[in-house]
Amino acid sequence: MQLKKRHWDRIGNGGLTFTELGFGTAPLGNLYRSISDDDAHAVLTKAWDLGVRYFDTAPLYGLGLAETRLNRFLRGKPRGDYVLSTKIGRLLHRCGPGEERTGEGKFFDVPARVEVYDYSYDGVMRSLEFSLERLGVDSIDILYAHDLDVFTHGSEAARDARLDELMAGGYKALMSLRDQGVIKAFGAGVNEWQSCQWLTERGDFDLFLLAGRYTLLEQEALETFLPLAEKRGIGIIIGGPYNSGILATGPKPGAFYNYDPAPQEILDRVTRIEAVCKRHTVRMVDAAFQFPLRHPAVVSVIPGGQGVAEMEANAVAATAEIPPALWAELKAEGLMRQDAPVNA
Repeated sequence: MQLKKRHWDRIGNGGLTFTELGFGTAPLGNLYRSISDDDAHAVLTKAWDLGVRYFDTAPLYGLGLAETRLNRFLRGKPRGDYVLSTKIGRLLHRCGPGEERTGEGKFFDVPARVEVYDYSYDGVMRSLEFSLERLGVDSIDILYAHDLDVFTHGSEAARDARLDELMAGGYKALMSLRDQGVIKAFGAGVNEWQSCQWLTERGDFDLFLLAGRYTLLEQEALETFLPLAEKRGIGIIIGGPYNSGILATGPKPGAFYNYDPAPQEILDRVTRIEAVCKRHTVRMVDAAFQFPLRHPAVVSVIPGGQGVAEMEANAVAATAEIPPALWAELKAEGLMRQDAPVNA
């Protein structure tokens, strides 16, 4: 089993080489359930042994826990052997008297900390410093501005205020860090392609980590954003390729879509997609992983995984062969946009 790699170099600074299968560390922050340090280390070790060389993390994931677990794993590994990204936009503070820990009910058995949104110049610099300490490394390749979307901030007005805050301060910090060679690239990690397009139209961004918005289920980003990204040489990392699970588990009762139980219309659509996959003797999860990689702007796909078995399953999906006839039938059935790229 050999993972393929993709090289990205937009601004001529040597660029970065991504494995098509990357590792998103949100589950290592005890997302939805607690796992031990040893179990987290075992999953990371399995990923490395399978050939994964791109690791993404964030202060939010376990309120620092995912970054500190990466610290143990990365210790002793040559810094040039892997690509590492983390995020800015949230500073972590110890809980004060009467304060409720951030992520209650989402991250379990994690430090008692409170997140404070901060996309300012100083906020970027402080966040980077804290992440370097938690990770135990002397450099980070990519910084993403985290969660500049309606999903996180609750309304378009609140999102737009945070976007403006980034462009008024944090963007200048990111530009300075890249110009000085402290980081190789910067962008945003978000749940909505509209924010990516807004930023692309106003700044010199390198990479976007887009979660759940370019998948077998959703291709609206092809309308305007992905063509613009391709034109500008912007790389796209796809997070959430299984739309929170339903494209991996299938349309079973209780299947999750966008972090919530899937509505009936989504269950029905996935049922039809799964039927097409079965006619071509293809696991739907394999098609779901492979689909985003057909787009020329996509450099890596980073599904989550809390266990060794899930990591192994992701590697199988990353190396699966998908017959062209599958994509053709999905388009013929109206289950995929006609303009979706499907050539490997």
